[in-house]
Parts: sequence; C-alpha cells; structure tokens
Amino acid sequence: MIRGLVIREAEAKDHEAIARLVEDAFRQPDEAKLVEKLRANGDMVLELVATNEGELVGHVAFSRLAVDRFDALALAPLAVLPGRQRSGIGAALLENAHHLLAERGESLCLVLGDPAYYGRFGYARDRAAGFQSAYQCDALQALAWGEAPRTGRLIYPSAFQGL
Repeated sequence: MIRGLVIREAEAKDHEAIARLVEDAFRQPDEAKLVEKLRANGDMVLELVATNEGELVGHVAFSRLAVDRFDALALAPLAVLPGRQRSGIGAALLENAHHLLAERGESLCLVLGDPAYYGRFGYARDRAAGFQSAYQCDALQALAWGEAPRTGRLIYPSAFQGL
C-alpha cells in the first residue's frame, strides 16, 4: 500500500483531472468520454478517486445497470496513472468502493475485465454466465453482496453504446 494514499468520493472540481487520468491510463479517450456521459445522463452511482500528496492517481466509477427490473451496477472504468499501476491503488479503490456500495444496500455488480485481476476481489465468471448481454464473454464477471438474480437481460446505460 502507498503511504499517504487518500480515497474519497469524486467532486465536480476533480472532473477535468479524472478525464486526463482515465485517458492516460487507457491510452485513448473512449473511457474518459464514457465517464462524462454517465455523469451527464445521471447514471453515475459512485465515483471514487485516489490521491497521493495532492496528486490524483486513481479513479473508479460505478453506474446504474439493470437486470430486467432489478437494480445492479456496472464497474467501469477503473483507472490508475500508468506510472503508478501495480502499486495497490486500484485494489484500494475497489475495496473502499465495495464497502460503501454494500453499506448503501447494493447487491450486484458486473464488470467486463481481466478475470485474473477482478477475481481477486470476488468477481466470478460463473456468477455472470446466466445473463443475456451484448457483452457476454469470458471477461464478463459478477460480484454479489446479497440476494440478486443469476439470470436475466443486462440493460446498460446508453453511455455504453458504441464502446
């Protein structure tokens, strides 16, 4: 863990720095545009940032996703500055976010990402295998904190169209 790392909810004053960080982390602008669209459309449920000595070094976003009529979450994106990756910042963001989301009564989250990475945090391919989705593949994984559906059609926010 990085000494002096601060995890907090994102604020409006962070938006420009978040856009730069996400674009740098993904080496292209699509994910940064996704974050902006999720905010603009009112689909953002939780955004956390990580700072170290005043520098924004990480960001994670969770938006509203539906499984038919059940409220769920989509984790996207998780971004850490390229020079700070593999230092525990992403893990700290996810662990803090999961704690807050469970406290707030959320019970299901889906992610499209590296199973080896997200599996460390409880996401599982078999938990997502029963869902119908345009994103259905081996990288689609789910994490449940409570009672939640195992089947149904995933309805992503419109900001995900075109990714």
